[in-house]
Amino acid sequence: MNHDNILAVDIGTDFKITPNMGIGEANQFRSIGGLISTVLPNVYLLAGLILLFFLIFGGLAVILGAGKGNQEQVEKGKKVLTGTLIGFLVVFASFWVVQILGIITGVKIFN
Repeated sequence: MNHDNILAVDIGTDFKITPNMGIGEANQFRSIGGLISTVLPNVYLLAGLILLFFLIFGGLAVILGAGKGNQEQVEKGKKVLTGTLIGFLVVFASFWVVQILGIITGVKIFN
């Protein structure tokens, strides 16, 4: 196979990658604070969606187990709900830790 005819693209020029500029025109990725402030809201959104899913799943397990008289399913649902609420507390605490670190370091994490 002849590789001489392959179209060559200089990604450094096309994406404007230089030592003093981020990828393209994205200014939010020039610092670690910009990267964190872009990623963290999405992480918290995903955690909230997962929390909602597990709350619904655990609640339905408790309701359906109680309706059937299946105590094992009720206990399983309660464990899911307990784990979900503990996870929520961890995510909530992490949000405030990030806020405190932002105040201490002076980095604007959530714009």
